[in-house]
This record gives sequence, structure tokens and C-alpha cells, in this order.
Amino acid sequence: MDAEKVAIVTAGGGGIGRAVSEELYRQGYQLALMSRSDACENLAQEFGGVGLRGSVTEAADLERLVDATLERYGRIDAVVNHTAHPPKGGLLSLDDQAWQLGFNMLILNVVRMTRLITPVMQQQGVGAWVNISTFAAFEPEQALPISCTLRAGLSVYSKLYADRYAKDNIRMNNVLPGFIDSLPHKDEVTQSIPMGRVGTVDEIAKTTAFLLSDGAGYITGQSLVVDGGVTRHV
Repeated sequence: MDAEKVAIVTAGGGGIGRAVSEELYRQGYQLALMSRSDACENLAQEFGGVGLRGSVTEAADLERLVDATLERYGRIDAVVNHTAHPPKGGLLSLDDQAWQLGFNMLILNVVRMTRLITPVMQQQGVGAWVNISTFAAFEPEQALPISCTLRAGLSVYSKLYADRYAKDNIRMNNVLPGFIDSLPHKDEVTQSIPMGRVGTVDEIAKTTAFLLSDGAGYITGQSLVVDGGVTRHV
């Protein structure tokens, strides 16, 4: 691994985001992290990287993150778009504000980041993206209408982007986690998983790191389900 490689991770201070940050650091990446709390600042300090407090729903915060990364490192090789969970509720009980927040969190954040960073990657001649999504983008859950609907749209955007910029040696893929230990889960959930357990944040982190690596150099535009077999589609 080239120690000069630089990765941005959003919502990188806790849960899956923290695990991804730690894995990329182990693999030699220089890191730029953002989260809504000081967790990213503390982790970045530990890694000797860039840490900025901000929200993926705010265009100005994303611009600050990209600018700080380029000022510090002069390049951006990898981006992991990770977010908190959007509002939950019944299909018709969620109001316009909840849907708009979800759109800003799950799609517009990625659109904004691609606008900011794609020219940098084009100039470098290389770049890779991973968007952390959900298995429910393929198999919708009534309890997660905003997440399911918009992350299905994210898969479409990712495919469009991957096809458009493949010639520039820029790749984009999605990781679709199932039930992961970053959140508590009831026993019946565990029993519904063919592997008989929830996944770990470290497993999602390692999958993400692989998709960013040269070993996945011919993989782009894909949505990889990492769910222990819980989804039933083939």
C-alpha cells in the first residue's frame, strides 16, 4: 500500500465510520474525517490526520472538509460517504421535512462530494469511492421508508457516476450492510440471519477497504450486500 494515499471518511467518528477509519489507517492511508461531534477530531488527532466537526447535510461543511484535505495533503485518493440514520416512521406519517432531511443525508451529500472531488481525481488519474448504504435498498423494510427509497436511488446515481467516470480511472461502489453490531438487535433478528449472528463493524470496514484497493481495480458501479445471507434475492 502506498503510504501517500489519502482518504476522506464522513461520519467517521463512531460505529461503522470509525471502524472504516481505523482500517484505512492500518492500511497506510492518511485520513481526513468529519462528524457532527468531536469524535472525529479526537480520532484524527490520534492518527495525525485532519478532523473537522460538521454535517454531511451542509454544503459549506463538505467544502471545508475537501479544502482542508487538499491543503494538508494535496490529493484525495479515496472517499467513504457514510452517514447517520435518516428519520424512521410509518410510510405516510413522515412529513416533508423528514424526507428532505433524508435526501440531504443520503443522496445530495454524495452529489455534492462528487462535484467537489471528481476534478481532483481526474487530474490525479485515479480515485475510488465507497458509499455505505443498506441491504434494505434491495429488500425494502416498512420501518425504514426514507432509507430504503433514497438508498435505492443512491445505487442508481452510483451506477451513473461509475459508468461516466470509468474512463478516468475513477471507481464508485456501494456497500450494503445488513444487521451490524453498531446498533443493538433483538434475538429474533439474529435468528433470521442464516449465519446466526449480526455482522461486525470490522467486517464492513474490511469490505470497504477492499473496494477502495487496487485489488478491486476492475469493480465499479456495484452494490455489494454484506448481510450474512439475510436478503433473499438472487
